[in-house]
Amino acid sequence: MRVICPGSFDPVTHGHLDIVRRAVTLFDEVVVAVGRNSAKNYLFSPDERVAMLTESCSQWPTVRVLGFEGLLVDVCRAEGCSAIVKGLRFPGDFEFELQMAQMNHALTGIETVLLPTAARWAHLSSTMIREVARFGGDVSSFVPATVLERIRAKMAVGPQTKEQS
Repeated sequence: MRVICPGSFDPVTHGHLDIVRRAVTLFDEVVVAVGRNSAKNYLFSPDERVAMLTESCSQWPTVRVLGFEGLLVDVCRAEGCSAIVKGLRFPGDFEFELQMAQMNHALTGIETVLLPTAARWAHLSSTMIREVARFGGDVSSFVPATVLERIRAKMAVGPQTKEQS
């Protein structure tokens, strides 16, 4: 069974990778889909985010990373994915993800699998990582080393305010 793990991954964290790792143990193939959302202010361009995920997921031969724009269900259909896998950190995530899961099912019949985040990563969000890094805080224990290098390089030249394509 092929599944999809979508997100913006700006930047990818150990929490994201824990969900991908667990999906790898449950399913035959995992497509990690890096979304574009024009309403968000990204630190990294879509291509940079895909590159970070590709590097970070290289240890799992059954994982493929791609970028996408538009409806997730369209990507699921195009990639032959049978389910969407999402991580849940806290109750607010459940409320949002349940609504999304119900809409995706109503549109196409695709199922969503919700995995609770490991307790050690439940406090992480890409938004908090960007904010801590922006003010010079140490985020090294929350992201892979290659991602940390990219964050430091990006912060040295200043954050982006609009999505870079």
